[in-house]
Amino acid sequence: MVALMKILQVVLALSVLILFHELGHFLFAKLFGIRVEKFYLFFDIGGFKLFHFRIGETEYGMGWLPLGGYCKIAGMIDESMDKEFLSHEPKPDEFRSKPAWQRLLVMAGGVLFNFILAIAVYIAISGIWGQTYIQNEGNAIYVNSLAREMGFRNGDRILKMDDYVPRDFGMLQADLARRDVGKVTVLRGNDTLDIYIDRRMIGSVLQTPDMFDLAVPFTVDTVLHAANAAVLQRDDRIMGLDSLSVPFLQDARPVLAAHPDTTLTASILRGKDTVSLALAVDSLGHVGVIPQVPGLVHEEYTFFQAIPKGIKLTFSTIGGYLRDLKMVATPSTGAYKGVGSFIAIGQVFPSRWNWFAFLQILALLSIMLGVMNLLPIPGLDGGHIVFTLYEIFTGRKPSDRFLETAQMIGLVLVLLLMFLAFGNDIGRLFK
Repeated sequence: MVALMKILQVVLALSVLILFHELGHFLFAKLFGIRVEKFYLFFDIGGFKLFHFRIGETEYGMGWLPLGGYCKIAGMIDESMDKEFLSHEPKPDEFRSKPAWQRLLVMAGGVLFNFILAIAVYIAISGIWGQTYIQNEGNAIYVNSLAREMGFRNGDRILKMDDYVPRDFGMLQADLARRDVGKVTVLRGNDTLDIYIDRRMIGSVLQTPDMFDLAVPFTVDTVLHAANAAVLQRDDRIMGLDSLSVPFLQDARPVLAAHPDTTLTASILRGKDTVSLALAVDSLGHVGVIPQVPGLVHEEYTFFQAIPKGIKLTFSTIGGYLRDLKMVATPSTGAYKGVGSFIAIGQVFPSRWNWFAFLQILALLSIMLGVMNLLPIPGLDGGHIVFTLYEIFTGRKPSDRFLETAQMIGLVLVLLLMFLAFGNDIGRLFK
């Protein structure tokens, strides 16, 4: 059932993304009087299609292979490699007959609509749910073995990465990898220290989750255990258990797990005083305390405030994804090992339907699709855009033969990227 829910979410998300992307090409083509022969969701390889109908000059339908979709524009060499139109003189309603600036907008339309979709989704998310995050300022990290090897310690507070001051605690690991950081300034106790980053370890940073966990002080918010409710008060901070120092919640967990169904003496910081109390531990190694989450920020927006927020989120996400692509193109980072296909996409969706999560992932995927299509690879929109810009600036149009060859090279490159993505996914499944 979980697998089915994830598959349905992937198919729905990709269908929305494909429709919006191809709709961008379609509307600009129609705007400039270019004939659109077919508009399809999914591929009708071999001529097999689930349904189709015709309105005017355009055939609309759904193919059987759910790996994309296409908008077939008359007089254009595209991934279908249909060259029949080359046997006759250009017609007025063909793509190749239009001015270069119109062809440029037709090719950029798909990417533009992907970014517009992301903006609209982020506006909706901001207006409905607002934004919740854990602020970095004032919070400390709890490190794994990799972070410790790089020089970080439990309780460090990250102040700066080079000259960048992080705002969102949840983005610390991504910022460390993406921003080509050379030096991290931390507050350790009362001392300010510089930790110099070995960029050869960035591949490990990308492959190791939870490098920086939030160091959560064991401060009481709510007490669920009846016996402990009689002795604990809100804002009490548990500093020690059974004579062992537990400055953070993560330190307390193994101590509690080792003493189920017992009573432990706890050292409690209450205001400015330290008191000793007996805490009951249940059979699961819990004391029935919900701790306070430090630095949790929730921001709400009106509709008009959500508009600039959605735009800002879109462009910041685009910037982050561009940094990710830079790392993928740098073999020493090992980021190419994280490239994934539909299998990886399916794994990020929740096992139960959640509108907030679905829309967050939809916006991110829309940006990823838009940015990927901007890459100057023949066969992608970016390749067509580069050739059209060349024509605009030089006044010379690339020959149909050249475009055909470039399209073939681009398709090979895209297929190689797909093999890499599927190979990575299959390898992760076996692991």
